[in-house]
Amino acid sequence: MRIFCVLSAYLLDLIFGDPPSLPHPVKGIGWLINKLEDPFRSMIKNERLSGTAFASVIIILTWGITFAINAAAYSFNDYLGIAVSVIIIYTSLSIKDLSVESLAVFNALKEGDLNKARTSLSKIVGRDTAGLDEREIIRAAVETAAENIVDGIISPLFYAFLGGAPLAMAYKAVNTLDSMAGYRNKKYLNFGWAGAKIDDIANFIPARISVIFLVLASWINGYNPVKTWNIIARDRRKHPSPNSGLPEAAVAGALGVRLGGLNYYNSIASQKPYIGDDVNPLDKSHIKESIRIAYVTSGLFVTTISILWWLISRGGFL
Repeated sequence: MRIFCVLSAYLLDLIFGDPPSLPHPVKGIGWLINKLEDPFRSMIKNERLSGTAFASVIIILTWGITFAINAAAYSFNDYLGIAVSVIIIYTSLSIKDLSVESLAVFNALKEGDLNKARTSLSKIVGRDTAGLDEREIIRAAVETAAENIVDGIISPLFYAFLGGAPLAMAYKAVNTLDSMAGYRNKKYLNFGWAGAKIDDIANFIPARISVIFLVLASWINGYNPVKTWNIIARDRRKHPSPNSGLPEAAVAGALGVRLGGLNYYNSIASQKPYIGDDVNPLDKSHIKESIRIAYVTSGLFVTTISILWWLISRGGFL
């Protein structure tokens, strides 16, 4: 039944994305993070210790609340339980939204409206976007699309297959903690340390599994899979994140572009190592190509895991 729930959630996200009119669980997780941060800082003065306790409570509470809601729905009616599971897993995915937001940047560039492109880009990146030229806007959009192949697609699907709706939502809590408190600045360097490390651990296996499907996706999309693999092997460790470098290197290798370089975060410069080779100048079409790679990667992953799950459940490997 879990495989049906995950596949249904995946299809819902492909078709609808996140309906803006409906309450989103991630907003609830964000609210919880904001409410509990100050109390934990006050209770435990050691920032690393308080941050570790804080992150643990957020993740456990998220899993527990989701498990309770799911169990209550199943106890009332199996069909209601399935529906609730599907909806929860559906909200953990961001395949369609990644496409919509990235295409908004592409369309603004196509219209020649750099201000509009910067505004659209600011919705999906953490870096400063004011003043970015067309090339830097494209680079930011491609990098974000690549990184989100793991964070927004493969990882939540992986945990949904592994532990259903509760584990998928617990992963979203980990991801939200990292995005809200995982900064390497004075305020969060120690307090957000645990959240950032847990995020690294949670994405470690999905990021490495994604490599198989990213290489296949590059081949299906007409790119050279050998070049894709070579860039992954060479540049995967150049990214500050132990996981984001894998999908970013894969996309850079497939497209034949160079990613990385100078970014600004709250007006503070951050120089990141270059990933990929500058074979093809960055072009707005590369935004669409990176989205296409994301779609094919997710489809291959879901199909493969579903087949393996079905074979195992039927004793196909015995």
